[in-house]
Amino acid sequence: MALVGRDILAYVAWVISLLATVGSLFFSEVMGLPPCALCWYQRIAIYPLVLIIGTGIIRRDGRMRSYALPLCLAGLAVAAYHNLLYYGIIPETLAPCTQGVSCTERQLEWLGFVTIPLMGLAAFVGVALCLLFYREETEGK
Repeated sequence: MALVGRDILAYVAWVISLLATVGSLFFSEVMGLPPCALCWYQRIAIYPLVLIIGTGIIRRDGRMRSYALPLCLAGLAVAAYHNLLYYGIIPETLAPCTQGVSCTERQLEWLGFVTIPLMGLAAFVGVALCLLFYREETEGK
């Protein structure tokens, strides 16, 4: 069956989650940038999405969205909180990062505004939007 309509959104969500997973591993393992506590929580949410969405695509499971979306929304909430903290909207005293790397430490900044927390937020927003608008095309419709 050819990819048509909203069915392609599952593949887009999978690619976004895969790129976010590979990107986070690249930053920590290749570039040597240690993740903060909030980054770890976001990793806990994004890594399984690669398997959940991928399995849903392979099995053509129309319920994949109901499995993946809650995990994605939890990661999105952490990513939003991390960005509010990172950009100083929420005071640093409310940060869970008491040991190790600070959640507000500027480790990477491309073009003056693209940061690791912003990339995490963008990934979760992208996956969430894909999952919200995803509807598997069925024959006979």
